[in-house]
Amino acid sequence: MSKLLTSYILCFIIRYDTIWCMKCPFCGNLEDKVVDSREAEDGLAIRRRRECLKCARRFTTYEEIEERPLLVIKRDGRREPFDRKKLEVGVLKACEKRPIPFEKIEAIIDRLVRELRRGFPNEVNSKEIGERVIKELRKIDEVAYVRFASVYRQFKDAAEFTEEVRRLGKFPKRHA
Repeated sequence: MSKLLTSYILCFIIRYDTIWCMKCPFCGNLEDKVVDSREAEDGLAIRRRRECLKCARRFTTYEEIEERPLLVIKRDGRREPFDRKKLEVGVLKACEKRPIPFEKIEAIIDRLVRELRRGFPNEVNSKEIGERVIKELRKIDEVAYVRFASVYRQFKDAAEFTEEVRRLGKFPKRHA
């Protein structure tokens, strides 16, 4: 199960008599039981379903490996922490109203994040991220590809947009 499919409830871990407890997000009780544990995000996280022993409501928590932050070098030279959510929003926007199964989109995002974390231990250029997204989208849907490319490459006019579509092989070159 991915973060994309699950709505999050912020939960707080609190030290309670030297035992670390998960605070119920509904009633604040410090006692719960784990109802189900599963692998998540290709083994990089554990998803736990918990049930509060006071109010009996269930909530989901994730246990993840703490990783060193990956910094993204922006076009203007600024550095900012890599944000998976930004990647998700961009890919989902490009794929909006397209016949692409959500599982396929999710798999692309998971694969891209995994490749970035493995290939770039400290910093990655935003251009590298954009090019990898474009490459993946081009494989699955030309419209999603052109949508993402138009924002990422910042086309200045219709001619640049048309040229990108021509590169896809859809329109023959006009002869003047």
